[in-house]
Amino acid sequence: MSSQTIRRGGKSMRKAAAAQGKARQVRAARARTGSAIDAVMGWLPFSEETLHRLFLAIILGGAVALAWIAASFAGVPAMAQQQLATIAANAGFEVQRVEVRGVKHLNELKVYERALAERDRAMPLVDVEALRGQLMQLSWVEDARVSRQLPDTLVIDIVERKPVAVLRKADRLVLIDATGHELEPVGQDRAKGKLVIAGPGAGRQVEALSALLAAAPALKPQVAEAEWVGNRRWNLTFKTGQVLALPEGGRKSAAALMTFARLDGVNRLLGGKVAAFDMRAPDRIYLRVPGRTDAPDQAVLGAIQAKPAASAADQDADKPTAAAKSAEKSADKPASKPASKPAAKKDKD
Repeated sequence: MSSQTIRRGGKSMRKAAAAQGKARQVRAARARTGSAIDAVMGWLPFSEETLHRLFLAIILGGAVALAWIAASFAGVPAMAQQQLATIAANAGFEVQRVEVRGVKHLNELKVYERALAERDRAMPLVDVEALRGQLMQLSWVEDARVSRQLPDTLVIDIVERKPVAVLRKADRLVLIDATGHELEPVGQDRAKGKLVIAGPGAGRQVEALSALLAAAPALKPQVAEAEWVGNRRWNLTFKTGQVLALPEGGRKSAAALMTFARLDGVNRLLGGKVAAFDMRAPDRIYLRVPGRTDAPDQAVLGAIQAKPAASAADQDADKPTAAAKSAEKSADKPASKPASKPAAKKDKD
């Protein structure tokens, strides 16, 4: 009698077919993936071998960067830099001389005090930017440049600020530049011949004053002092000692100054008997002549109309204007009879 073995757990026809189907799907996916990679590799301008080298270089670069970071924490680069500096110094590349250029008003000792701190230092260890920052803190320095001139010289080029006026403070006189930057205290001798600016906050108004004086260039050399009054307007004192009170506002004060320049060109106001001119009123100029007032607080002897005087000056510059005649009559009349209107009170500014 023959025996027959029956195996259990074998694959059925359905499972075998499903397994074959999955295998075909895997092969198809691999084929699609391979073709896509091949297509991308075909677009690249280098071969697959070059790509492998690139990946290897990136890996090696990352390893070097990690090694450098670890060495930095251990102080290896600093020691290498110090060793390099020592070699350079032994070869003669160290600071032995300092050359300063462009200095006219600045005390050179202040520059050398900062630069000589680098003396006998190896050239690679000189921090030129830090030295420039120290020089920029000096009041006279507008700009500075520090360079190495091998083998042993530091060259410092200084651009100085230009003094344009003297600021009068409560206890001293200070030179200032066109921006109002304070340069250094000066005495009366060095202040002589320079425009003197006074008044609280006047140092911040230097640029505005320059623009104002530029409106009347013929008068600019005659101005000896400018006082910033009440933080809103200017009083100009000329070299003749006469004072001109201007109105508030940049445009109004510039227009008044130009009007005064035209009147002075025709009537020779500067150098005359009038001690003060008040142009704060929009259509009149008030004059004050010393010794022609009865009351001590009377500040005006006469008034002339500015607009008619200006128009007359434009029409006929050779003939004296009606304003000039009015001013002369005002100066000749007794103090009890002011020219055009009653005497005004003193300027309370």
